[in-house]
Amino acid sequence: MKKQGMLKQSIIAISVILVLGWNLGNAQVQSTEKRYIRIGSLQSHFSAYGSERAWNNRYYEGLRWPAEYPMQDNSVIKRFWIGCEDFKDELGSSYEKYVIYFAASFVDEALYPMELKQIAKFEPPYVYVDGNNLTAPYMDDIDEINPNIVPDRIIKNVVNTSMGLTLKRTIYAFSQQYHDNYYIKIFTFVNTGNTDYDDEIELPNQTLKGVRIAWGTRYSVCREGATVIGGPQQWGKFSWTTRRGEDYAAHATEQITLNNPIVEWLRCGFQWAGQGDVNTVIDNIGAPDYTGTGRLKAPHHAGVAILHVDKGPNDRSDDPNQPVVLGWHAGDKRPDIQGISKPNEPQMIQTYNTILSGSPYMGLGGNERFDEKYMESNPVPYTVHNDAGGTNIWVAYGPWDLAPGDSITIVEAEGVSGLSRTMAELIGRRWKEAYDNPEDKGPFELPDGSTTDDKDVFKNEWVYTGKDSILLTFSRAKRNYDMDFQIPHPPLPPPVFQVESGGDLIKLSWSASPSEGDPDFGGYRIFRAVGKPDTVFNEIFACGKGTDNPEIVHSYNDINAVRGYSYYYYIVAFNDGSNNQTDANPHGSLHSSKYYTRTTEPAYLKRKSGTALNQIRIVPNPYYIKASAREMQFPKEYDKIMFYNIPGKCKISIYTERGDLIATIDHNDGSGDEAWNSITDYRQVIVSGIYLVHFEVTENIYDPETSELLFKKGDSITKKLIVIR
Repeated sequence: MKKQGMLKQSIIAISVILVLGWNLGNAQVQSTEKRYIRIGSLQSHFSAYGSERAWNNRYYEGLRWPAEYPMQDNSVIKRFWIGCEDFKDELGSSYEKYVIYFAASFVDEALYPMELKQIAKFEPPYVYVDGNNLTAPYMDDIDEINPNIVPDRIIKNVVNTSMGLTLKRTIYAFSQQYHDNYYIKIFTFVNTGNTDYDDEIELPNQTLKGVRIAWGTRYSVCREGATVIGGPQQWGKFSWTTRRGEDYAAHATEQITLNNPIVEWLRCGFQWAGQGDVNTVIDNIGAPDYTGTGRLKAPHHAGVAILHVDKGPNDRSDDPNQPVVLGWHAGDKRPDIQGISKPNEPQMIQTYNTILSGSPYMGLGGNERFDEKYMESNPVPYTVHNDAGGTNIWVAYGPWDLAPGDSITIVEAEGVSGLSRTMAELIGRRWKEAYDNPEDKGPFELPDGSTTDDKDVFKNEWVYTGKDSILLTFSRAKRNYDMDFQIPHPPLPPPVFQVESGGDLIKLSWSASPSEGDPDFGGYRIFRAVGKPDTVFNEIFACGKGTDNPEIVHSYNDINAVRGYSYYYYIVAFNDGSNNQTDANPHGSLHSSKYYTRTTEPAYLKRKSGTALNQIRIVPNPYYIKASAREMQFPKEYDKIMFYNIPGKCKISIYTERGDLIATIDHNDGSGDEAWNSITDYRQVIVSGIYLVHFEVTENIYDPETSELLFKKGDSITKKLIVIR
């Protein structure tokens, strides 16, 4: 334990030295700048002004988990304040309490973003599908490559403030499979005396007294689930907060956690989607898709764990009595300090004395926190306290007196976890069977192996296993931090991954991983999904140690693909697990992240250009609009209609029976296949009836082997398509 304590103090000291030593010069970044981390199952953006508001003018984005599926955003807004007492600004004005709110509206009058950059350990792989570079849109994520950093990614963010207290934020992200669903954030607050963008120190001699720091984070958990629950549920209506000092072992689901003395207790809080007051048709814990498959659309648990807080500017050891507040508050019922250019001093005083200090807040008692005991008598606390904005996880730190040059460091981990997509589908499907059949009383198996005859108890108990999952996530983050980030790392992914559609196979090729020369290098595994990229991928090939193909190769031909279907792939490099013998996570083989190489555009089997117009086929024909029939046509591509054996260069025009042109497709890739999504050029879904499909050759086409003229420009034929409801 003494060694662990020394490690912890060492990393804090190193972090402080690093952030204090950053030379910013006359740096300045736009407040609207963001950097995205997209390497693991948790993906998010980070803002230049030091706090994330998730609204992007269309929806609330951020903290996407699991990131391969759409609408998995768990972030709404983080409200972030710093304050001090007896403050005198550079103009000589005095304040009893001085408070700054980290928001875009405060930039240039209280917040001065100085630096925002992302550092990568290695250059991201290039991924191609049929020559299209899928990684090109994301190359601006990276500002610098540094092979000497420990994590996969580091974001550095510096913000000066009108208080002269500079925020220096460092975010660590890992792609290792047991550590890719959280971020570790190191916040160092330095009394620099710099109150604007330039190098001049405006407040060189002012000690900042009673410095307090607080934030409230409102999680949506999650955006997709809100579509089921309805109303304002996505604003974080329900949260559960652990008690400081709670024994973690009671929640452990991993044997090494029980035996690991590093994790004795966790300071953390997290939220999940609870029962809404708008949609009362169902018990909506987990947001089951009751009008569809039943899949649980909100099994997510999102929150924050406190890993370290300095006892003081001259004592870098962890203060177990920090934070001074770890609970919740009503998100929109807060004092509004408006702005610094027109300061509202009474509101500053109220903000400092309530949100920043943990005093009774908006009618809530100081010890009234939203934990499980509180929920027993207050199942819908937001209705009790009448706050349409929902609840925030409330964390407050301090107070400290910071002389010029002094600093305080706070380390947190933010993560998301819960049931996997496979389990969310399995549990939700079984719940839906009982929902559709009121006579179905199970028995339903619970996580502990017992059974119940209540479908909602069954569903909810499985959703609540997410509590164990998020606590396990936080415990791994704490172990990672206490180990000075020296968790075992997987091999690097291949620098290039290419997928090429072919006539009788789909060819996959990749360059050698830089880790191939490592003694523990294992080999490669390829995974494939059918129909869409946001679904389950199955392993279709492996080579290297312990596989059916012990020789390491760098290409694979997928000869089992079916014509007309869409295919998506990713490749991972794996090791033999000999470097993974620590208590950081379960032992065994580690693999590179699938998010480095996952394709998001489809590859197909494409036949050569047709040889005769009378061989053209339309599949399916008839095309059935009814959902149950569509599911039997092309897997997970229910709207697709295929045209086979067509000329390699042709114009496809689709008409109604009375001759109205509804869609035009220019086919020019030289193959004999083309797909149509059954949507008109006016973005309307086709209805039942008879349609005429006209194929017109747009240039002369010759047989590539015999040079025989197969089609002459202008050749045409019309086929009939029947659509049935």
